[in-house]
Amino acid sequence: MSTNPEYDEMPEPTRWVGWVIFGAIMMIMVGVFGALAGLVGIFKEEVYLVPSKDLLVTVDYTTWGWVHLLLGLLVLAAGVGLLAGRTWARIVGVIAISLHMVVNFVFLAAYPLWSLTMIALGTLVLFAIIAHGREIRY
Repeated sequence: MSTNPEYDEMPEPTRWVGWVIFGAIMMIMVGVFGALAGLVGIFKEEVYLVPSKDLLVTVDYTTWGWVHLLLGLLVLAAGVGLLAGRTWARIVGVIAISLHMVVNFVFLAAYPLWSLTMIALGTLVLFAIIAHGREIRY
């Protein structure tokens, strides 16, 4: 028996730990991709397929760029925290990935394939960290 009560309360890690690590790495990648999409929106908005007035939420691409950049950095930080086994990272990660998915849904008209890919990756990440995120805590 361990003398550490916190260790005694933790469930035995299962094979799902690999999915949580996958989710954390995907969060880091999604965060980097989101930040890059944000930089494109800030500095080179002519890349997008439709004028900003045709988006679900009508704001200019510079504003969208800042939203993607800041949200991407938040997702990135949560992914790093999740790899480190931090509980705060699970909470922030669920909120940040959920927001990231909503933002990409609203951004769907501008970059459909990209947005759908980000939403699909977000779904996998959410499942991994909600269902089994506790198993990675050190």
